[in-house]
Amino acid sequence: MSLKWVDVLEIAIQLAESKPEVDPRYVNFVNLRSWVMELPDFSDDPARGGEKVLEAIQAAWIEEAD
Repeated sequence: MSLKWVDVLEIAIQLAESKPEVDPRYVNFVNLRSWVMELPDFSDDPARGGEKVLEAIQAAWIEEAD
């Protein structure tokens, strides 16, 4: 399976599993973007990961953590 920026929920789930020590409410977008691109299944154009997408991923990750 190949992850794209639009796979917000799946990205959030994988981040929650790979970074259980991180509180997603306090993650800055620079780190979030890097962590998404480091996910093993991620393969999309880095330029497509703008602020709106990162906000959606962060919101989904917060939901996943609660």
